[in-house]
Amino acid sequence: MKSFTIMTDTGCDMPQEFLDANDIKIIPIPFNIDGVEHEDGRFTDISDKEFYEKLGSGSKAGTALINPESFEQVFTEYAERNEDLLVLLLSSGLSGTAQNAVIALYEVREKYPDCKIFPVDSLNASGGFGLFTYLAVAKRAEGLSIEETANWLEEKKQSCFSLFTVDDLMYLYRGGRLSKIQAVAGTIIGVKPLLNVHPDGSLKLKDKARGRKASMEALASQLKRSLNPDTKLDTVIIIHSNCENDANLLADIVRSKVDVNKIIISMMGPVIGAHVGPGCIALFFEADMTRTEYEEKFYNRAK
Repeated sequence: MKSFTIMTDTGCDMPQEFLDANDIKIIPIPFNIDGVEHEDGRFTDISDKEFYEKLGSGSKAGTALINPESFEQVFTEYAERNEDLLVLLLSSGLSGTAQNAVIALYEVREKYPDCKIFPVDSLNASGGFGLFTYLAVAKRAEGLSIEETANWLEEKKQSCFSLFTVDDLMYLYRGGRLSKIQAVAGTIIGVKPLLNVHPDGSLKLKDKARGRKASMEALASQLKRSLNPDTKLDTVIIIHSNCENDANLLADIVRSKVDVNKIIISMMGPVIGAHVGPGCIALFFEADMTRTEYEEKFYNRAK
């Protein structure tokens, strides 16, 4: 069976050693801080510590889309070489990058109608998107074709959960991920917000907890209630924005509540970090229900 390349963008926040070990191609989402553009989409031109210290001191950061021309250039290279490419993309509910990939692919297929390039919108971000990438690698290793892997991911993506807690909701408001009413209300009541990535791929404010540790206990409890009682999780991913001690504490809490084989802890990159600020901690896992089922069961709504 013909092999294929997996490509993802820097919104997936997976450790570099994992990306290198599995020969995953990365296309960067540019970011900026204090008006300075960084095209690499990772902590290379600026350290992670410096980036989050700047944000904590009032610096403004933002991100740009990967434009269709950049995607078209990469896709054309693979089409010309007759190489198959599976493209995993940051949620269309948070970014226009996925749409730009589809636009580019339309142009490439006009010239190379037989090319096998499959874009898949993860409807997820950060470690949830990273988990999506992790699963794609596993399916490729099992011997699935690119078509089979893409179809499997489409069916599975609503079972990839993303739960967040942040220190300051105003970062999400300034980045357009929450309304001002949501952000201000959450700040005024003085509690730690709990958010998730909704079935449509957008970020929603769902619950609250009093205190940092309580917010992490709540994240782990939400994980547990999405699983069957006898489920053993293979992999849980924890991503943090410069708060490693909290990430380790969350890992301990998760282990106390569920049976899990492996926990991956990684730093949140600047693409997502620009919108959540320092002090974000997030939990990602494969649940026994879909995100829609979860919303309907625990919040009595899916929209």
